Amino acid sequence: MQSGRRRSWFSSPLPREQKFDSSASGCAGRLATAVVDYSCALEAETDPVVVLCIGTDRSTGDSLGPLVGTFLSERAGLSAQVFGTLDNPVHAANLQEVVDWLRVKYEHPLIVAVDACLGRLDSVGTVTVGEGPLRPGAGVNKSLPAVGNVHVTGVVNVGGFMEYFVLQNTRLNLVMKMARVISSGIVEAVGRLDQMRGSAPVESFQV
Repeated sequence: MQSGRRRSWFSSPLPREQKFDSSASGCAGRLATAVVDYSCALEAETDPVVVLCIGTDRSTGDSLGPLVGTFLSERAGLSAQVFGTLDNPVHAANLQEVVDWLRVKYEHPLIVAVDACLGRLDSVGTVTVGEGPLRPGAGVNKSLPAVGNVHVTGVVNVGGFMEYFVLQNTRLNLVMKMARVISSGIVEAVGRLDQMRGSAPVESFQV
């Protein structure tokens, strides 16, 4: 599902990742620009846009993805297909099933993968947008498939020690604020991509 890069679209090469302070004014717009830039840099044609939001509502910190998916699913007219909501989360138990279905259903989807992560204290609240797949579960020693052409991750708490406990004890207020910023940025990015190339309706899939 991952393609190469077309550098000629840009005056200078894109960095592999860009980091944004989710509490800063205008963060959603900058996030949207980064998602569009990385999407346009893919060498192959990619359609439709699929937003794969990974996580579980059983853990406050790990609920970032399902919250983003829920906010996106509530946006009327959004052309992207959204996987992973509070009602139907995509997590360790069903991620492979969803990935396999996407491979069968779409030849070249543009997959924007969203997940929570842990990091340094001074990085909490940071949103990272980058090229290529993310590797969900790596921070808690789970072996899950790498997913995404573009990845969006949010640092919800401090890592390095007792990761499961830290995720369980993450502030919901922070996660909610980050989820709203990320979802707003993705909505804007999808709208820009629609203007650039159009978007066809996509088929839903319940997990």
